Amino acid sequence: MRFGANLWSATVTHLRCWGNGLTSAVILAGDAIGAARAPGGIAANAGALLASPEKQRRLFDVLRVFAPNLSTRRKLAASYDNSGTVVVSRRADVLEVLARDADFEVVYESRMRQLTDGDNFFLGMQPGWAYTRDTSAMRLAARRTDVAEIVLPQAQTLAAQRVRDSGGRLDSPQALTRHVPWDMTARYFGVGGPDAATMQDWTTTQFWYLFGDLGADPVLEAKALADAAALRAYLDGAIAARKSDPTAAPDLLNRCLALQAAGVPGMTDLGIRNNLLGLLIGAIPTISKACCLALDELFRHPQALCRAMTAAREGDDATLAASLWEALRFNPHNPVIYRRAVRDCVIAQSTLRRMRVKKGQIVFAATQSAMFDRSAFQAPNDFLIDRPFGDYIIWGTGMHTCFGAAINEALIPAILKPVLAQQGLGRAVGPSGQIDTGETPFPQHFTVTFDPV
Repeated sequence: MRFGANLWSATVTHLRCWGNGLTSAVILAGDAIGAARAPGGIAANAGALLASPEKQRRLFDVLRVFAPNLSTRRKLAASYDNSGTVVVSRRADVLEVLARDADFEVVYESRMRQLTDGDNFFLGMQPGWAYTRDTSAMRLAARRTDVAEIVLPQAQTLAAQRVRDSGGRLDSPQALTRHVPWDMTARYFGVGGPDAATMQDWTTTQFWYLFGDLGADPVLEAKALADAAALRAYLDGAIAARKSDPTAAPDLLNRCLALQAAGVPGMTDLGIRNNLLGLLIGAIPTISKACCLALDELFRHPQALCRAMTAAREGDDATLAASLWEALRFNPHNPVIYRRAVRDCVIAQSTLRRMRVKKGQIVFAATQSAMFDRSAFQAPNDFLIDRPFGDYIIWGTGMHTCFGAAINEALIPAILKPVLAQQGLGRAVGPSGQIDTGETPFPQHFTVTFDPV
């Protein structure tokens, strides 16, 4: 009896997958025809075809059914050495790639060394002594208990103040979502830069260069390397100043220097500088972008927005957080994670989608697609807030899960809670109410309005 029920359930699931794939293929084909007929043709309008998260999800609907593991000789990532590309879209295969560190390496080392002017940062390391040394030391400095004791209270206070002072019109990135994580780098990291705007600019450019510059833009590279040099000089000065004039602040810089005094491996001045540089790059742009995307997505789901606003007003932090994680499933800050094959190997072994990956190919592990895989995700197209948190792949998974995941999970709800608690919340009228990234991949402006406090 159970076998028959399972067989029926599997059949229905596969039919729904095929239905989604075919529907999305028809819609995308129609969009492509429209783009071809528009001024400039398909070449001029191709980018707009997949600019929105909805269009990206439709593309992955098609890939999961018709080409779940797609291999091509085309190099989609010109920024890192590779011999071609594999796009992996099924959840099981995405998780497999991200779990097989010995076969699929992180690619960031070459650019990380450019930013540090020599040494690697643990984000670009494979398993080994250097990775264990640096991550262990930084976990001694950045304690999990700090999130609740130090980071969260200050973020809650500052976010509420920034919303209160906005007068009912808030340009979210400029006034809130970049400022709160910057404040964390100043108070908790102990290295906030010469000023907020400078540190925000430095870290955003370097994050873009490290993770998002697939086209290897020489102009971006020049700016990123110049900003990296300035950041290194600032950090060297901050370390020297703190050593000559110690403080009792419970920040990461002081704790790193205490570890240095205790003889902990890797905690030289250079090691401290490089570890702080890597953490800074990942802190401000990631948190700000995730906040803006989550809020933007909630506006597309009126019932979910209403529920999140009620939760914010009533102090139901669990419901609020669950609403934001689900919003980020629909609109993730990082829809793919890429790795590079260090040898010829096979993924999805013993399945019909079995694929041989050649040494040197970049593998795009499509985490966004994985979170919409109907074969592993119940009702993937529905906005549900009762999903197990472990189903999400928002901060990556495995060895290179985001080092600051615990901070992200606390700060993003803390930043958005006072916004969502406001009466009359909505997008500003006109273009200012939509996310404006400028000429970057990161929100620069996104204005919301509400009844003044």
